[in-house]
Amino acid sequence: MGITRQAFYKRCIADTHKVEKEMTVLYFVKEQRMKYPRIGTRKLKHLLAQNDIDIGRDRLFTLLRRNRLLVHNRRMYHQTTNSHHRFYCHPNRIKEGFVSQRPEQLWVADITYLATHSGDTYLSLVADAYSRKIVGYHIGTDMKAQTVKQAYLHALKQRKYQDALIHHSDRGSQYCSGEYQALHQQYEVFCSMTDGYDCYQNALAERIHGILKIE
Repeated sequence: MGITRQAFYKRCIADTHKVEKEMTVLYFVKEQRMKYPRIGTRKLKHLLAQNDIDIGRDRLFTLLRRNRLLVHNRRMYHQTTNSHHRFYCHPNRIKEGFVSQRPEQLWVADITYLATHSGDTYLSLVADAYSRKIVGYHIGTDMKAQTVKQAYLHALKQRKYQDALIHHSDRGSQYCSGEYQALHQQYEVFCSMTDGYDCYQNALAERIHGILKIE
């Protein structure tokens, strides 16, 4: 049985709101896990409520389980970073003591695995370190550079200021590729990357509340 156009649009809007809320919860959880690697679901729910992020216990548990973020499932995480490649890796520009002082001073990029009913998907995103808001994202079925860069393009098209901007990421092949690096040159953005191969060594995650790094 078909549905009306109005019902279809309403469903699309509801799905969009659901995805945005789940993204917010996931980023908050990753932030807390950087500080407290063994923190459990009950404590996370309490911290989420303190930060005005409302989500039920069962829904939070399901979301964490679906994204391999339950503590006892750590070995099941999907690897989203391949640091062993032939591309040049840029130095870390945001080491000890760096704190973003304004919007669009520092953007941090990351890739997150999402399990959905339609199969495995990957969320590529770019967040502003000062406002802690997502400024660009893209959902795709692979982690190729041409897919991941869509999140960056989304962010660049919404850029409001022309002051110096740093783009920080891990050393994944997607971010080091010529295709992705060309965007830095085109839009005059400084590139920064983690110092080593440790997935936790993202400077934003360690120095600016760990917004985005994947556990």
